[in-house]
Amino acid sequence: MEDFRRSYLRLCKEGGVDTQESVLAQLHDTRTVTGSSRLDLRGQSITVDTCSVLARVLQNDTVFTEIILSDCMLSEEGVKMLLNGLCSNTTVKVLDLKGNNMRGTGAEALGQLLVRNKVLRRLVLEWNALGMWEEGFAVFCEGLASSTSLTQLDLRNNQINHQGAAELCVALKRNSNLQELDLRWNNMGLLGGRSLLEAMQQNRTLTKLELAGNNIPSDTLRAIEQSMNHNVDRQSTLQESKSRTQVLSKEIQLLKDEKSRQYLSLMETIDRQKGEMGRSSRNSSIRLGQLQEALNEQKSSVNSLTAKLQMTEAALALSEQKNHDLADLLTRVKMEKNELRERQSREIKKEHEENAVREAKHLKEVNSLSEKNLQLRSKLEETERRCKTQQDQIFELKQELTNTTAELKLRLAQTEERLEMEKRRAKQALEDMDGLRQKEVDHLTRHQEDSERALQERILKLEGQRIQLEEELSRVKASLVTERAQAEEELGKVRSQVRLEEQQHLTSLEEKLRAVRQSRDESQNHCTQQKQTIAELHAKVSQQSIETDSLRRRIDELQQLREEACRNSGRERLVLKEQYDKTTPCWKSV
Repeated sequence: MEDFRRSYLRLCKEGGVDTQESVLAQLHDTRTVTGSSRLDLRGQSITVDTCSVLARVLQNDTVFTEIILSDCMLSEEGVKMLLNGLCSNTTVKVLDLKGNNMRGTGAEALGQLLVRNKVLRRLVLEWNALGMWEEGFAVFCEGLASSTSLTQLDLRNNQINHQGAAELCVALKRNSNLQELDLRWNNMGLLGGRSLLEAMQQNRTLTKLELAGNNIPSDTLRAIEQSMNHNVDRQSTLQESKSRTQVLSKEIQLLKDEKSRQYLSLMETIDRQKGEMGRSSRNSSIRLGQLQEALNEQKSSVNSLTAKLQMTEAALALSEQKNHDLADLLTRVKMEKNELRERQSREIKKEHEENAVREAKHLKEVNSLSEKNLQLRSKLEETERRCKTQQDQIFELKQELTNTTAELKLRLAQTEERLEMEKRRAKQALEDMDGLRQKEVDHLTRHQEDSERALQERILKLEGQRIQLEEELSRVKASLVTERAQAEEELGKVRSQVRLEEQQHLTSLEEKLRAVRQSRDESQNHCTQQKQTIAELHAKVSQQSIETDSLRRRIDELQQLREEACRNSGRERLVLKEQYDKTTPCWKSV
């Protein structure tokens, strides 16, 4: 709000335009209201320069959504500037231009506004004169036909005749967004009512149409009201169908979400089963590795035992070699002993005759030899005992080797059997897991098929409901066609009566219209004179703004005079309205 006021002051300073105190005061009051989005300048007489500045500010404004400029005595040029500035505005949704005496130029500017602006929703044009200039009103109707955002339009007291009504009906045939239209207190007559009835037979969105004070026959008004009721029913049925389609789409989306959740849960269970199978396979592989390691250890122990056996066999071979050497030594000793005995016997035979000394010596030698023999015998006995002990040890080692090899073979067979059992158990577990997973997948597929069948049945039911609704709609259309035919027959009957009544009352209506037009022209001339006087007063005020305090007092007096002139014009407008209201009962009676 403060940015709008600053922009207004800055543009006034840049353009050399005097700021209007009333506009600034209104902006200040709007700024004090927190969160206000309405620019209310009603009753303020806004000059052309101020209109140009406001148009430049409103061109890029994003604060105000509602602008009220009713009874501001805007000139044609000022209205054109304001509307051109609002063409590029993207926030204003409500525009009130009531009582500004807008004519041809204003109607053309309004048409351009409706073509270019895409956010305006409500437009109030009460107490203007848009219908006086047919070309400008035709441009306005073209803009209304191409408008894609306007939903409410107020055209009360705009002097729209049957030609303007025809242009407006062409626009209504093309427009598909307008919902409320107020055409009260215009001058459309019977031809305008017929044009509106024809337009309402093609328009499908207009649900509220006010036509009081337009000299339209009651039967035409009833027909227009009936077509509006059809539009209301059509809008209600469309809303119901939209709500039903939204509900159905939500249900279908919920079903899709549920199916996706089921699919995700199925994939999660499959992934979990795959993980469990992977873990079981890893555990089985780890167990197989452990069994393989134990087998390798047993193989290494068997290898060590075979190495020990080979060592003992080598030791046994060495002991046998030693035993063989000792046996050879024993045989040599026996041979030497035999040789010694033979040598002794020969020496005894040869030296039998020796003396006792030699015999003693010989006896000593024999004793020593016997001692040597005894020693040799003891050594042989020890070697034999050693051989026996070594043979016993070799036998024990062979027995132990056979026992260990048998035990190792038994253990190897047991480990192989355990390995086969673990393999069979792991294979059985994998088969069981596959069976469970297949059962779960089958169960989920069956559940999914059941849900799909239920969805198809539901869709078929909804399709049946849609067919029933279409049949009801076709029946309603047929009844509408019959009612329309009956209404056309009644309309044909009434037309003949209306023609007679028209011929009788035409002359009186023409005289009344002439009188009303004369009074209207006089009031317009008087208003133009008052505008000229007000413009002169504005010029005097702008010239005398540089003077001192005494001249300011004079300006206050001139402002008082201007306010009195405005009040006089308001009184005259009220008098004209009273006169116009007095004439309208005559039209209604006609």
